[in-house]
Amino acid sequence: MSPELKRRILSAIVLAIVVLAATWYGGFWFEVVAALMGVLIYYEWSTITRLAERNFRSNAFGWLTVVLIAADIAFGDGTYAIPLLGGATITAILFALLGWANWWLPGGIFYAGLSATSLAAIRGEDQAGFVATLFIFAVVWATDILAYFVGRALKGPKLAPRISPGKTWSGAIGGTVSGVIASSLLTLGVFSRLSIWTVAIAFVLSVASQIGDLFESFIKRRFGVKDSSRLIPGHGGVMDRVDGLVFACFAAFLLTLAYTASTGHAEISVARFLFGF
Repeated sequence: MSPELKRRILSAIVLAIVVLAATWYGGFWFEVVAALMGVLIYYEWSTITRLAERNFRSNAFGWLTVVLIAADIAFGDGTYAIPLLGGATITAILFALLGWANWWLPGGIFYAGLSATSLAAIRGEDQAGFVATLFIFAVVWATDILAYFVGRALKGPKLAPRISPGKTWSGAIGGTVSGVIASSLLTLGVFSRLSIWTVAIAFVLSVASQIGDLFESFIKRRFGVKDSSRLIPGHGGVMDRVDGLVFACFAAFLLTLAYTASTGHAEISVARFLFGF
């Protein structure tokens, strides 16, 4: 086994232990992990897109926003995170329209801020939030792992050759099927029942996670970088590891908000939305 592979495996084990332990304990510890993830994502986004080089003041605005959102999530109750995210994103769009900032600024604020906010909101404070978070982990991890192995075994037509030449349709389909199966088994193991609704949501989240992977590949290809950073030994950066998770969380969080708004119900948790009971 090469030193690089050993480093990669060790990093993966450490990361899995930290994330799963924080997920188990929830509360402050998970919120710190979510907040830190958002800050590191903005660091990598701003580095890749060279926001500081293009306009130092606008990048400082982005940093201030993301840090305030992260602080509210980790040390507050998250009340101001969404208003801050919405207000800052709109402000950054206005800056871009006026020529005071690059268009990558509002994208970075939204991407990093919603990453932290959605992950923290899904976990919440109760046991249902814990199961919902594991459900999303099961979808994303099974999709990612099996997409790689199925794609290598079956090969076939490329999924998006201009963005990520290694990805195939066979891998995407195999990953989605695996993500649905893994999350369905988790749901059956916890609740002893499974609805078509939950299976459908798992399918949507699996597709969303693969879109997230392609999106990050597009960003890196656009700016000619191989890894988002070197923060994680053997793996590259945080964005390289959580791109699929981020988009799956986006989908779960935003679909829950849309469902709540469209049905006129009182605010429901992501867990209740995912499992349908």
